[in-house]
Amino acid sequence: MNLICEITQQALLTGYLTTESENQLRQLLSREYGTEDLKAFIHLQQAVMEGFVRQESRELFFSRIPPESFTQEVAIAS
Repeated sequence: MNLICEITQQALLTGYLTTESENQLRQLLSREYGTEDLKAFIHLQQAVMEGFVRQESRELFFSRIPPESFTQEVAIAS
């Protein structure tokens, strides 16, 4: 199994994608990779979008934003 597939499988099994794994994926995707890896990465993207896999990087990002920022955005939008 290729490394992209392994990282994807681990994230799907745990429901969590670490920042370390994300960085590995970026490096691997900047090189040549096969169809199996591409399919695995697309599957991972879908799982993240559907909420089956959480991303550590997003959790860290949103933990740095004060909760009142979300309230202000909602208030502006309504």
